[in-house]
Amino acid sequence: MDTILRAVMGYFILLLVVRVLRRRAGSQMTLFEFVLIFLMGGVIILATVGPDRSVTNCTCAVIAVAALHRFVAWAKMRSARVGTIIDGTPLVIVRHCEWQTDVLRAMGIREEDIAAAARAHGITSLQDIDYAVLERNGRITVVRKARPMS
Repeated sequence: MDTILRAVMGYFILLLVVRVLRRRAGSQMTLFEFVLIFLMGGVIILATVGPDRSVTNCTCAVIAVAALHRFVAWAKMRSARVGTIIDGTPLVIVRHCEWQTDVLRAMGIREEDIAAAARAHGITSLQDIDYAVLERNGRITVVRKARPMS
């Protein structure tokens, strides 16, 4: 039972620590998925090198973390507030061709990161960007400026 309680505590501590860290542009996994992967790996390592190396101990810890993960996923679906706390919110980094320097600085994003995302959307010039958004999963979405009708 002690292992299950440690796994549950570890889940929330790791979720909090990773949430406090900045999102990195270009990542494809959500914070929620990173926490699950890190914690599962840690639980398995503890079961392998810790004082209680039983398969039962490892299985109980992994099942506890998986059940907790399912519960948090369910809570995110039921409550937008929980979803915002767990995954964060999208952040506008370019608005109407104007750089949001405070957001860029806070998230540790460089113009080169936005330029790479723009190229992935077929935009070759930073002046052609109307909006750029740092999504909840760390990806950058770029919206091209509307072209005037001829």
